[in-house]
Amino acid sequence: MLKIGVLGTGHLGKIHLKCIGLAQDSYELVGFFDPNPEVAAAVAEAHNTTAFPDVESLIEAVDVVDVVTPTTTHFALAKQVISAGKHLFIEKPITHTLAEAEQLVQLAKDKGVKVQVGHVERFNPALLALGNTPVAPMFIEAHRLAVFNPRGTDVSVVLDLMIHDLDIILSLVDSEVKEVHASGVAVVSDTVDIANARIAFENGCIANLTASRISLKQMRKVRFFQQDAYISLDLLEKQAQLIRLYDQEETPPEDGQHFELNTNKGKKTIHMDMPDIEPVNAIKMELETFAQSIEKDLRPKVNAEDGYRALALAYQITEAINESLKAARS
Repeated sequence: MLKIGVLGTGHLGKIHLKCIGLAQDSYELVGFFDPNPEVAAAVAEAHNTTAFPDVESLIEAVDVVDVVTPTTTHFALAKQVISAGKHLFIEKPITHTLAEAEQLVQLAKDKGVKVQVGHVERFNPALLALGNTPVAPMFIEAHRLAVFNPRGTDVSVVLDLMIHDLDIILSLVDSEVKEVHASGVAVVSDTVDIANARIAFENGCIANLTASRISLKQMRKVRFFQQDAYISLDLLEKQAQLIRLYDQEETPPEDGQHFELNTNKGKKTIHMDMPDIEPVNAIKMELETFAQSIEKDLRPKVNAEDGYRALALAYQITEAINESLKAARS
């Protein structure tokens, strides 16, 4: 069993402490560090664990460190953890800058430690329900809308919300990004609160993403359009819908609904399925899979390179937004 410690006990950090407690077959919670003594005392009592006096003593006492602190602190803390030869779970985005992320990727390789980035939507039950379904999209549409919350406005909505969908898309599209067009605007904070991005990949796939943190309703939907198939995921309601076209000589699955369709290429069968969704605790699952990757020496589900790619694309979109705003002002 791996000994784990947590750095940071804000809103998300407390959730991580609880989930580590639930993952008793994977981890032994050794303790945590929080720079606020009053907060540390309250959290230690609430979670029946130890508040360490400093970062260094916590790192020394564990095998794995879970970093759940503001993004601007990620690099310095992660560097300490990796330099000490300890495995690292770090919340998204991996770091505040690309240069920092690049350094961490290389440092982790040099030290031979595992790093997993907390892109928790990879463990969303709706996405997991796809199982082994072939996904080769040529057009993607994603909407991630949230009501305003001052927490997280230190970074733009691209780094705060859209980056979830960027990670999902990059994990499913087997191609490099060709070009990016984007626009956005700061409405109630000092950083961009609503953004739209159009991403073109080398293989011809187009992804159109919208993210807003000033909406009146919540929405987290991703739709994939590909040859002979349409896949719709509701990441908020945890639902998936798969619609596939089968040629006359093909046999579609028996479950789900079937419809006949006459096309200019002959008769086809439409198969519509809403797979059963297995409820999961996504944060608990991502922490457990990280433990498995350490114990079995496997590639983490969302490794440091994945975190770097998502951050790089987020900054490419941010740069495109800045260019569009600059053009509008001139």
